[in-house]
Amino acid sequence: MSDSSHGEGHFWQHTFLGSDRMMARTIARPVARFLHIEAAAGILLLVGAVVAVIWANSPWKESYLHLLHTEAGIDIGSFSLHLDLQEWVNDGLMTLFFFVVGMEIKREVVMGDLRDRRTAALPVIAALGGMLVPALIYTGFNAGGEAAGGWGIPMATDIAFAVGIVSLLGSRVPVQLKLFLLTLAVADDLGAIAVIALFYTDDIDLVWLGVGVGMLGLAYVARRAHIWYVPVYVGIGLVAWYAVLQSGVHATVAGVILGFITPMVALRPDLDAEAIADSLEGRDLSPADVRAAAFELNESVPIAVRLIDWLHPWTAYVIIPLFALFNAGVVLSGDAIGAAFGSTITLGIFFGLVVGKTVGVSSFAWLAAKTGIGRLPRGVGLGQLIGIASAAGIGFTVAIFVTELSFDSEVFKEEAKIGIFAASILAGIVSSIVLSLAGRRVKPGDAELMRMEEERFFSDQASPSTAPR
Repeated sequence: MSDSSHGEGHFWQHTFLGSDRMMARTIARPVARFLHIEAAAGILLLVGAVVAVIWANSPWKESYLHLLHTEAGIDIGSFSLHLDLQEWVNDGLMTLFFFVVGMEIKREVVMGDLRDRRTAALPVIAALGGMLVPALIYTGFNAGGEAAGGWGIPMATDIAFAVGIVSLLGSRVPVQLKLFLLTLAVADDLGAIAVIALFYTDDIDLVWLGVGVGMLGLAYVARRAHIWYVPVYVGIGLVAWYAVLQSGVHATVAGVILGFITPMVALRPDLDAEAIADSLEGRDLSPADVRAAAFELNESVPIAVRLIDWLHPWTAYVIIPLFALFNAGVVLSGDAIGAAFGSTITLGIFFGLVVGKTVGVSSFAWLAAKTGIGRLPRGVGLGQLIGIASAAGIGFTVAIFVTELSFDSEVFKEEAKIGIFAASILAGIVSSIVLSLAGRRVKPGDAELMRMEEERFFSDQASPSTAPR
């Protein structure tokens, strides 16, 4: 190792992120990596959406529609399952996305900000306001009409875009504020999942629902019995997904519940990663020694953490951009845009996201802080709170997802998506301006320290201790 690289490694070991402190290992490093992935994923999500819009408005738009409705299926003996590609993305791949979301929520509850009631109270209450006020605004525009069922659309926050926008502002947004947004988005995801499960289901087939619940129960029993053979859970998960899909409840709910069931404990909690690493120093290691040490390091990491680390890049970089490509293709002719902004659907979603999210998140958070129920992150003022609340108005992925569940009419869907696009763009611009004006720049030396910590941390994207078995 060169002197410079040795010095860099020495520096990294003495930073907070590089330390072996409990907070660094269990919260700071996972959150930092999560933020890093989401910021990059936002770009791919945007690319997928832009490609979909351009394609849907090009001379080749028929090929786009043909792609969406191309049928693909599985035939094994008497078993047959055929869906079009859009359904495979929305009902299949998005289940994997919500599986990761379920594990993320559980991690926050077990070892993150949601573990401490008072710390968790503020973003959770803020998320509640950010769901209620937009839903009320939408209902005000559409009460009693054919589109009244779309009230869940403006309740959602797109974590990839929101965190991506905030991350682009760099040191003007304190780390505590980014963590607040992340916790807010996790609570928002939980609310969106509950809304989808309770209000956006077709007629329920109780037999299939019983099979699905039974399989999820079997997964829980297997976990309690310490059965960790991965193919067992893959098989249970696939049967549970199919049963829930056939029941009329949206299949993604199965993914969320499986995420909650996944244990947030290590298979070998008695193993200490630092002690294992120390035992290898100065030894002439054989390949067998390395494999044994890697296995022990792997066993010392919670199962859900390993799965998140492995699956999150796939969901962030592949599944969500594919979802945008298959769902964001909206015809944006002058007539369509003009008609949309005369539509109560578009207006309800637009004002719900832009105004409702900002007012709901900031007012509920302010009230929680003033009444002592929760506390604002240190050094965060009202201006920064409003900026983060505006970022929560970027409702893209889950908002489009709920749109597909809310309406059968293609006209209604297009009007809703135009409202989502327009609101998300404006919310991103407003958030950037407000946070830029309200933010306080850190000192150059502190900024350089933060940059070096992040570069050192993110240069090591994978390690034996985080790769799943």
